[in-house]
Amino acid sequence: MWFGIIGLIIGIIVGIFAPIAIPLEFARYTAVGILGILDSILGAVRSDLQKKYDVTIFISGLLFNMFLAIFITYIGDRLGLDLYLAVLVVFTLRIFANIGTIRYSFLTKYIGKKRVEQEIKKHNQHE
Repeated sequence: MWFGIIGLIIGIIVGIFAPIAIPLEFARYTAVGILGILDSILGAVRSDLQKKYDVTIFISGLLFNMFLAIFITYIGDRLGLDLYLAVLVVFTLRIFANIGTIRYSFLTKYIGKKRVEQEIKKHNQHE
């Protein structure tokens, strides 16, 4: 898990400081590809925390997510539809769900499951 997080941080730093310009016509493809990769990485972190991580599932999911997102974007471009927006919405929802699960796993690990459940109940009563 830590190798993935370290790799993600290094990739972000290199991406910020690298003088690479992506042509405007490829910006959509790059955006959906990156979101597909980020979704897979966060899914792997979640799986690792739940003790269900499998490297074969991670690699196949990473490649499948990225290529499917790019393919849907390409089909949308050919049809004159903004299908990349649907891809962005789906990946964004999955990313938020994965982050929520990761946060819950960390909280239960560090402050205890009972206390987290009590805090959730208090929060739900105030809504």
